[in-house]
Amino acid sequence: MSRLRTALTPYALIFPGGLWLAIFFVIPTVVMLSLSLQSGDVVNGFAFTWNWHSYADGLSNYHDQIIRSLVYGAAATIIQIVIGFPVAYWIAFKGGSRKSLYLFLLLLPFLVSFVLRTISWQFFLSDNGLLLGPLKSAGLVPQDFHILATSVAVIGGLAYNFLPFMVLPMYVALERIDPRVLEAAQDLYASKTQTFLRVVLPLSLPGVFAGVLMTFVPATSDYVNASVLGGTSNTMIGNVIQNQFLVNQDYPVASALSFTLMALLLIGIFVYAKALGTEDVLEVAAR
Repeated sequence: MSRLRTALTPYALIFPGGLWLAIFFVIPTVVMLSLSLQSGDVVNGFAFTWNWHSYADGLSNYHDQIIRSLVYGAAATIIQIVIGFPVAYWIAFKGGSRKSLYLFLLLLPFLVSFVLRTISWQFFLSDNGLLLGPLKSAGLVPQDFHILATSVAVIGGLAYNFLPFMVLPMYVALERIDPRVLEAAQDLYASKTQTFLRVVLPLSLPGVFAGVLMTFVPATSDYVNASVLGGTSNTMIGNVIQNQFLVNQDYPVASALSFTLMALLLIGIFVYAKALGTEDVLEVAAR
């Protein structure tokens, strides 16, 4: 009996998580896959007909939005790395006993709703808002200058809204670095630049890898920032999927677009992992 209990214990422990994934991920994914291959409409109903035309129609009609979403997501991710790495580095190595306080201050704005934070940026970036209003009054920028309804506003909103998901994994990786390793590099006459490039940066790659995964995927599929901060020329694929589901009620095309975006993101992640060397990253993390 005890032997059976010991054998079943691991399965019992993973059962709640596995059940959660099955109900809220596997089943919806299977249903959406089935919808993408159906034909019909809301009035007459949908029937499974192996209709692959939804994928072809989605790619031909909305390839611009797909490419734009990938570009916006990549740009926002790069900005987050540029901004987030120094923040994570400073907290990890210079934060001292106040690391928890600095992390709390970093996360504090994100206790507010995602939508409300995005709308606040709309007021901040408006033509006569807190940023452009004083600059226009001082004559530093033209009166017709605007930021809203541009790619800059959308990418900036994406970078801001997902920044903690980049900083936190990098902080964890940097905080795990043994200070004695840095001291050993200095004892071997390595300069600060050499220590950073040959010691700190390689050891922080697991955090960078995790941060990119946690920010690029949601940033690429986001639709709130494009709706609030963008214009008609900044529509992302998330906006198209939302409209197809909720407005046009064209569920097969919406599902096909969702699977197409998922496939592209998975391909991009695998290419990124291969280029970065996932095995090397995991080996560095283990050390």
